[in-house]
Amino acid sequence: MHSYTAHVLWNRGDQAFLDSLYSRRYLITFDGGVTIPGSPSPHVVRVPLSDPAAVDPEEAFVASLSGCHMLWFLSLAAERGFRVDSYSDNPEGIIERNGQRKLAMSLVTLRPLVIFSGKAIPTKEEFAALHEEAHGECFIANSVKTEIRCEPVLQVAA
Repeated sequence: MHSYTAHVLWNRGDQAFLDSLYSRRYLITFDGGVTIPGSPSPHVVRVPLSDPAAVDPEEAFVASLSGCHMLWFLSLAAERGFRVDSYSDNPEGIIERNGQRKLAMSLVTLRPLVIFSGKAIPTKEEFAALHEEAHGECFIANSVKTEIRCEPVLQVAA
């Protein structure tokens, strides 16, 4: 068993608070020491009470699914002798009402573009199998109810 931690800090400062006109911007410090600004999405809480430049929980959720999938994919590709030169993804999460009429992240679509080079290039079938296995191994994907789709693009370096 492993434990993962982060520190989330919000301070009222000189804001009145009880009028609900306080900033929702906060700081997230990860166990490695990196600190990033957090905020609700401006789709949820209007600016200036939210900060569009900060990371919102929905974006962090989508990014963590993408990052976990990518790390497993890279590991599996290296194991099988496929040299990856580049992996980029533009994941997208959709929030909508679920069966209990609660807002939930119902779907996350990963769209990785993977560039390979070298003597061993995966076939389309091997490429799809790598993504399927990466999805099956991803700790984050295994922890959520959200439907996760993967629409990968294979590319060979010139």
